[in-house]
Amino acid sequence: PVTFALAEIGGNTGRGISGTDTKEPDQLGSIAIELIDADLRPYSSFAFLGDLQEEVRRHPLLETLSFRGWRSGPGGDALDVKFYGADAQTLKAASEALKVEVSQFAEVSAVEDNLAYDKTELVLDLTPQGQALGFTIDDLGRELRQRLGGIEAAEFPVGTRTAKIEVALPEAELTADFLSRTRIRTPDGNYVQLSEIVSVDGSLGFSTVRRENGLRIVQVTGDVSEDDPVRAQAVIDALNADILPGIAQRFGVEYQLGGLAEQEQSFLNDAALGFGLCLLGIYLTLSWIFASWTRPLVVMSVIPFGLIGVVYGHWAWDVPMSIFTVVGLIGMTGIIINDSIVLITTIDQYAEKRGLVPAIIDGACDRLRAIMLTTATTVLGLAPLLYESSQQAQFLKPTVITLAYGLGVGMFLVLLIVPALIATQQDIGRIMRSLRRAAISRRRPAGVAALLGLSLLGSGAVLAATVGHWIWTDTLWPPLAGLREIGPPLPDGPFVILALLLGLLSVYVLSVVAGALTARRAG
Repeated sequence: PVTFALAEIGGNTGRGISGTDTKEPDQLGSIAIELIDADLRPYSSFAFLGDLQEEVRRHPLLETLSFRGWRSGPGGDALDVKFYGADAQTLKAASEALKVEVSQFAEVSAVEDNLAYDKTELVLDLTPQGQALGFTIDDLGRELRQRLGGIEAAEFPVGTRTAKIEVALPEAELTADFLSRTRIRTPDGNYVQLSEIVSVDGSLGFSTVRRENGLRIVQVTGDVSEDDPVRAQAVIDALNADILPGIAQRFGVEYQLGGLAEQEQSFLNDAALGFGLCLLGIYLTLSWIFASWTRPLVVMSVIPFGLIGVVYGHWAWDVPMSIFTVVGLIGMTGIIINDSIVLITTIDQYAEKRGLVPAIIDGACDRLRAIMLTTATTVLGLAPLLYESSQQAQFLKPTVITLAYGLGVGMFLVLLIVPALIATQQDIGRIMRSLRRAAISRRRPAGVAALLGLSLLGSGAVLAATVGHWIWTDTLWPPLAGLREIGPPLPDGPFVILALLLGLLSVYVLSVVAGALTARRAG
């Protein structure tokens, strides 16, 4: 499966690892592996990377080992956590704990943080002899800083610039044994070895500490395999529910998720706003064309019903919903409304010369061919992409499924739901007119009937909400709870749509009863 493997000593392939700036070239290394084309192998690059990661054994002296695979699409890491709210050592400990926790998932790779131990710190402590000679740790630190970093002796202008004279030791003097051979002058004028008056302890530290908004930040990044979306989501859920809250409580730090999750949330917020403005624009345009505030609601009612086809298509193809599903959903909205507009316009034209029910029947029959051709041309045009087996086109599949199945199922719903809603709108209009006539009537029984009708309407709304809650929680009918245990996991979309349908049916039935009682009591 390997086209070539290129080993490099003295650097890192691709994106550099944090802390490499202070390393010697012979401390860095990498191996770049290129696989054969994805269509020629039955496994993904994530699976190959996971197996490779399991086979490689970590050397005891190895500081950082990162396995990263190339990915296309939006930038950012699938796993991106920022810790803040503590000192650097605590943040580093929290990041190490997170890396240990996520290493138990085989789907996670390339876990690393941006706070590396890339600096050796020397801690000086006065010995009893040094204290007896009158030295202080502050004076010693100042003296050593001046010897190692130099002293600015003078500063003077040179034309439009400023020149400085610095006095420093030659670089040849700054060797590894500098502290052991350095002599320090005592307050009484004598010289002693530095190693006699101080004890030196070495420790690893950080040369660079990153801050955002004045807070120390440690960022932990990693990659999550997308071969199994269910497992990938399980990793993210475990991260949010257990791992991150536990680490935050143990180390007293705060955390923030970023990377692809943050980008996805930002996109969904923007898409929701754009979709809402799109629906508002469609509604206002249709209101102006139809000269009605309620008729556009009938036209746009097919949009939520189109979700039935979208959910079923993703379930049938075993493709998870993604950002591309949202893109396809926005495009499907404009297409499926066209069929509804054509059908309703034809029914309104026929209703001017005949009854509403005959107009609905004739209009549905006359526009059947046009609606079928519109849907068939779109769906058949998308069929090659739907059945494309190349790995390069798989990211488009959610969009194609959304358009094909949403329009395919939407065609039948337009022919069935829209005529029924037009008839329902006329029935509700009659009921409301009867209620208005009853309300302005001076006879008391009519007012009582109107109050009864309104009460029944309110009861219908409450019943609809109750039925929807029962269906949502799978407590209305026990077999509904067992449906989700059969086959692939079903999303909640069909149950929500079923709840809405039953709710509308309940309101309609109770409204008809209320209208009949109101008309009878009003005479």
